[in-house]
Amino acid sequence: MKMLGSKAMVKALEIENVSHIFGYPGAAICPFYDALLDSNIKHILTRHEQGAAHAASGYARATGKTGVCVATSGPGATNLITGIATAYMDSIPIVAITGQVSTEQIGRDVFQEADITGATAPFCKHNYLVKNAEDLPRIFKEAFHIASTGRPGPVLIDVPIDIQNSELDFNYPEEVNIKGYKPTYKGHPLQIKKIAEAIEKAKAPVICAGGGIISARAEPELMALVEKCNIPVVTTLMGIGAIPSTHEMYLGMLGSHGNYVANYAIHNADVVIIMAARVGDRAMGTAKKIAKKARIIHIDIDPAEIGKNIDVEIPVVGDIKSVLQDLLQEVGEYSKSEWVEKLQEISRQHSQRKEEDVDPQGPVKPRYLLRTLSDLLMDDDNVILTTEVGQNQIWAANNLIIRKPGGFITSGGMGTMGYGLPAAIGAKVGSPDSTVINISGDGSFQMSLQELGTIKQNKLGIKIIILNNSGLGMVRELQKRKYSGRYYQVNLESNPDFIKLAGAYDIKGEKITRNCEVEEALRRMLSEEGAFILECSVDPEEPTL
Repeated sequence: MKMLGSKAMVKALEIENVSHIFGYPGAAICPFYDALLDSNIKHILTRHEQGAAHAASGYARATGKTGVCVATSGPGATNLITGIATAYMDSIPIVAITGQVSTEQIGRDVFQEADITGATAPFCKHNYLVKNAEDLPRIFKEAFHIASTGRPGPVLIDVPIDIQNSELDFNYPEEVNIKGYKPTYKGHPLQIKKIAEAIEKAKAPVICAGGGIISARAEPELMALVEKCNIPVVTTLMGIGAIPSTHEMYLGMLGSHGNYVANYAIHNADVVIIMAARVGDRAMGTAKKIAKKARIIHIDIDPAEIGKNIDVEIPVVGDIKSVLQDLLQEVGEYSKSEWVEKLQEISRQHSQRKEEDVDPQGPVKPRYLLRTLSDLLMDDDNVILTTEVGQNQIWAANNLIIRKPGGFITSGGMGTMGYGLPAAIGAKVGSPDSTVINISGDGSFQMSLQELGTIKQNKLGIKIIILNNSGLGMVRELQKRKYSGRYYQVNLESNPDFIKLAGAYDIKGEKITRNCEVEEALRRMLSEEGAFILECSVDPEEPTL
């Protein structure tokens, strides 16, 4: 079948069952946009290309599908970079499509030319500069395969405008055969037996669940192992939702911003089973100091992650869902009751110490607000909570009740401010019946507030909570602790009136200043069908932990 390259690009997306894409047009990608007019694929026009990449990420995380974002050449393409890097660090499958200047002009520094394949090479699973229109079907097939298989991640396809306007004979391949790309899915049977033996002998085992549990849809297998062997679970930031926050074996998030009992468990365990987690510094701290008493087991589909940051006694390369299925056949039923009871008692004691006396007339306490929000959402089984980055993220991670995988969407490895709002857009587009709420700070919200226009245009009923402490709270806290309170460039004294800003986009909003207003304000927000902004005045001295 003869067709133009631009139509071939759209046809490829249709064959890959893409229903929504996020993007921003420009001259070098106009042929593709023209072809898109004849398709049923729905395009969501974001207000910034970075927003498109983050929205594609949120869509992918809410649906389990590969997200797609589109931009033009030059600044359009480079504006995608932060979103691509964010997806790469958190192993999120997205395909980024960029327009490029014509083939004969590449390398001549013409208008809006940028070497986007060179720029993104360090943080893409793979990228393509299309040099022949006939290659388009194969490249698109490969791109979606690479993005979604093995350890998921972003793939970029850069398409010069003359390639989009060239004719080709369209034949979409049924299979992919990429030399050198053969992810390992089945774990080695002998290594899996070693894990089973280690669990049997362990007196104080702990599972550390990472984001790969969620992307592999391995939550049922994890739960089965936890309940069969009576093993407590901690999660990384990206792993939140791998096990319900209410489960009796869940201890919370570990790491420098995690909770006491989760870190206690890791440091006092005799066996630590790391499942589909990067072992990043924020979670595990200094490699030489973490879990010094423990035998370390690490299961990951990416062999490069095993042993990278911490010495591992039993490495297993493979898909976590497959490995857990095999492991469940090898392990027996154990009680580990003494260890479990000890951790649960420490958890109870520590939570009691952390209980706050909430002054009804005082400024809004983020922990109180988030716990109240969780209580109000208790009967809603279809909630997706996104966060920005900063104090708001940590408050949310440690205080929200997350009951389902994919119910907590945040930027982990990259720590990208401005991620939460466009990610919420992607999540709402992908899961329109879900209650989608973005938790933000006043600083991080202003990184992507222009996406309120996207929310308005598409009538997306996203709820936004702004925890406003008139500053960059986490950096301010760092300056207080490590730099003797020499505060510099962390005060946002000229914040806009966020409620008036909401009104400018025809979005309802409300500001509260006291704890006694929290519950009713949250009820009003949740009852609103459309979008809603709830601004909450927070004490600048309110600590992260």
